[in-house]
Amino acid sequence: MSNNVDINERQAPDELLVTIADYVMNTEIESSEAYDTARNCLMDTIGCGLLALRFPECTKHLGAVVPGMQVANGARVPGTSHVLDPITAAFNIGCIVRWLDFNDTWLAAEWGHPSDNLGAILAVADYLSQVAVSEGKAPLTMRDVLTAMIKAHEIQGVLALENSFNRVGLDHVLLVRVASTAVVTKMLGGNRDQVIDALSHAWADGGALRTYRHAPNAGSRKSWAAGDATSRAVRLAMITMKGEMGIPTVLSAPGWGYFDVLFKGEQFKVNQPFNSYVMENVLFKISFPAEFHSQTAVEAAVTLHSEVKERLDEIERIEVTTHESAIRIISKVGELANPADRDHCLQYMIAVPLIHGDLIAEHYEDGFHKGDKRIDDLRNKMSIVEDTRYTHEYLDPEKRSIANAIQVFFKDGSSTQKVEVEYPIGHRRRREEGIPVLEQKYLSNLRTRYPEASCQKVFALCKDANRLEQTPVQEFMNLLVIN
Repeated sequence: MSNNVDINERQAPDELLVTIADYVMNTEIESSEAYDTARNCLMDTIGCGLLALRFPECTKHLGAVVPGMQVANGARVPGTSHVLDPITAAFNIGCIVRWLDFNDTWLAAEWGHPSDNLGAILAVADYLSQVAVSEGKAPLTMRDVLTAMIKAHEIQGVLALENSFNRVGLDHVLLVRVASTAVVTKMLGGNRDQVIDALSHAWADGGALRTYRHAPNAGSRKSWAAGDATSRAVRLAMITMKGEMGIPTVLSAPGWGYFDVLFKGEQFKVNQPFNSYVMENVLFKISFPAEFHSQTAVEAAVTLHSEVKERLDEIERIEVTTHESAIRIISKVGELANPADRDHCLQYMIAVPLIHGDLIAEHYEDGFHKGDKRIDDLRNKMSIVEDTRYTHEYLDPEKRSIANAIQVFFKDGSSTQKVEVEYPIGHRRRREEGIPVLEQKYLSNLRTRYPEASCQKVFALCKDANRLEQTPVQEFMNLLVIN
């Protein structure tokens, strides 16, 4: 008999698919800290989406695929009048919350933004709740949304701890697709086997290339890529619920599985159980809409602003001390072609606050950049140096610092102090300081879309953990609709 044949025996599902499915189906989240952080994350994520609606480059992507489509019990998009099928609504919500690079972050071997999953979670929860009410059944509550958020954060974040997809050229949004697929399938009523099957399809999709996040191709796709991932997750969950068969060894199949095709033959490392670690430790972007590796650098630059603002022409050089990931991901020279290019340039995100004392979303726009030649002048005077301690403590699970330091040197031989910031205000170590600022960020973002009375009503609800958790999802979404 010839040996040139495949053994066509259906195998048991890959262990990781089973582990994630068991977590989604069976694990009870008991951490009050996780739920409290998830509530703050909900506020922050929705607020980021509302702020993004000020930018036409974002809003042009919103709405139905075919204008004028009507959807019974359709999911709503916060801050808009759109009523959409849950697949399209997931894209819309995912797009707005990620557009300004201002929602939460997770940094490890892989990085990403776990609150991107809210696109899928909120769209499906709103749709299911409206259907339930129309059938005389009980809707989902916001407690269900928070639980799904905690679990999606955990799946995405734990997989990112020791597995670097960026080092094989793949974008982190594949983990959004995987996490959203798992929790949404459960929300849709899926059982353990259906969650496993849906997850297998999420991995079978492979991964998008990271090239749209890096020079010379950095561009706006990075701002809607997460919306695309959440939308795909809802689609995969829904076809699985119709009976679509799974791909049991999608990860491990010799020659054709994910490990061999896309991960250089290596298996994933998952060395801690799934629970609520990621939500408890997630990083919030509270003060600046900037790629997270630069957050402490921007804070240091703001500190130095008063000292250098009257001496910009006297600057000889600017020394920036940072960690390896920042150098690899966002350090670049040369012309910056668009806002997405600028918010992934460490030097740009330092220059603007040195000059202006702040960094806001409008500072990335073409008109602002072209109108201030001093920005590129300062970029050209920067040297970027790695501190190996910063790199080590960035990866240390007990610290997870994101350190940067800046020192400005003048032509007369004088210099500023070296300003070092190791933990951004959105870090778990600065929660007590950070949450009041996060709440004010949310209120300010609400005010970009709603009358003051409505803002105060939504804000008060979100601040009241017990009342929020008991609120039916469709009633919460009613508060965010613009007719």
